Amino acid sequence: MVPLGAREVLNKIRWGGREKLGDAKITIIHRGAPENKREIKGSEIVELGPGFMKVNSPEGEVYIPYHRIVKIEVYGMVRYEKKLDAGQRTSQRS
Repeated sequence: MVPLGAREVLNKIRWGGREKLGDAKITIIHRGAPENKREIKGSEIVELGPGFMKVNSPEGEVYIPYHRIVKIEVYGMVRYEKKLDAGQRTSQRS
């Protein structure tokens, strides 16, 4: 069985019935943030597009590509976690 990608997991949460997208916590790569990560609440998601999700943020509406999603959690359970290659990093070196 092929694992689901971030977009498929978000759509499954949105349309699956038991869980609500608003209860999800999405961790993304966000350069310049602490550890180069940022958490987004599912309630901030405006649209799940074909290659991005549109999110309400303090900067206004922003488009975040799915390849930046590192983890998706709902009710504390991990529903998606990106496997990073040895050469990829999400945190800055000290």
